[in-house]
Order: sequence, then structure tokens, then C-alpha cells
Amino acid sequence: MKGSDTEVNLAVNLSEQFAEENPDFSIAISGGGSGLGIISLLNGQADIANSSRPLSEDEKRLFQQKSIQLKTVVFAEDATAFVVNTNNPLNEVSIQQLASLLNGKYSNWTAVSAENLPVSIYGRQSSSGTYSFVKKKLHIDYSPSAKEMTGNAQILEAIKVDKSGIGYVGAGYISKNASKNHGIKVLKVKANDSSESVSPLDSKAIQQRRYFFQRPLYQFIPTSSWEKVKPFIQYETKGKGRIIIENSGYYLIN
Repeated sequence: MKGSDTEVNLAVNLSEQFAEENPDFSIAISGGGSGLGIISLLNGQADIANSSRPLSEDEKRLFQQKSIQLKTVVFAEDATAFVVNTNNPLNEVSIQQLASLLNGKYSNWTAVSAENLPVSIYGRQSSSGTYSFVKKKLHIDYSPSAKEMTGNAQILEAIKVDKSGIGYVGAGYISKNASKNHGIKVLKVKANDSSESVSPLDSKAIQQRRYFFQRPLYQFIPTSSWEKVKPFIQYETKGKGRIIIENSGYYLIN
């Protein structure tokens, strides 16, 4: 299994628990971004590609050209969280403000708060599904000064020590134990001026689809690998794996 960094920790948790009940089960899991997982399928280097985005039209054509048929599984839902350092006085942000912060229009925090500091942007590489998701939702190009980090954990660690930082991570990477989130603050997001501010950690809001940056999580499986991976997929979507998904900070697909 290769692909989405947003999904990799959840995939490890699911596979470890599945293996306890199925001792003959063995799987190697790695992240690196949704794009990497999809390329691994095209090259015959994986049985499952984790992806936090759907296939692009170009990718669909490549699979067709190679006569690779895929099964698509949506096994959970994620909310993208925008995080700042705990010393940043900002608690909520609008879509317009987020766009201006991430595309470089706002280069100083005084544009949205009382903090007089240059804005430091921590994002992902272009192979990341989250990179593409945020870019499309905000209709922006990222600022050339944005730092490209290899994963969610690296973004969080950078924000913890940078008072001027802002970054985006999967909500599943934000611990339900608040004491473990020392150094970071999760911003509430307003979809427009008249709407309420919604936290990506508000499970009720996610269920009601009130958070602007929520999305399905995909797994793409070649039909040639389906029988091999089917018991694990059923564990995720219909079995005890659903409890693990919830306990890991992600949201169930009903």
C-alpha cells in the first residue's frame, strides 16, 4: 500500500489491528503523497493506492492505455485543518483570508490580526493530494515562498517553533488529547461573511457537511489484486476497522 500521507497513519493502525486477527496477513505501507501511490499502481509496484483526491483525467487515460482496471473504495472522510502557532492571536479565518495568506497577497499577519510578523507558509509537495485539494478549493496558486514539507507531521513540527507560521494538515493528525497539541492552534473556518466559524475537529459539523474543507478518502485497487486485498477492505468498510477510523480522528462514510 502506497500513497497519501494523510492516510498513512490510519492505514498502519488498521493493518496492525487486522493482522492481530489474521496472523497470515502481511502488508508494507508507505506514504509520499497520493500521486506517488497512483504512479505505483501504474508501475505494478503496489496493490492499493491511498489517495486523498480522485483520479485526474490524465491518470484515467494512463490506466486505460495500460489496460489496468481499477476498483475504487471510499473508506473514510477527512477534514483539512489549518494550523498556526499557539502564540498567534488569530482563532478563526475566512476563505478569502486563507486564500490571501496562502497565495502571498497577505505577506504580514497584520492583514488579519494584531500580530506584526511576516507570514511563513508550510505546505506540501505538488504530488500531495492535500496540496491539490486546498489549491482547488481556494482557487489559488501558492506563494512561491511557501515551504514544501514532506508530510503532515513535518508541517506540525515546523508550526510549533515558528510563531509566524501557517500550514494545512489532515485533521486525523491533530490529537484528540489536547495536551499533545502543545504549540499548535487549529483555526476555525468561515465559508463566507454570513456563515458560522466551523472547526475541522467538530464531528457533528462534519456529519452535517458544514465544514468547507472536508473530503472523501480513496483507495484504488487493480482488479488483479482485488481478491488478495478484499478481506482487509471489508474490515475497513464493514468490520471493526470502522471503530479504528473514528478513534484515529477521521470520519465514517455512511
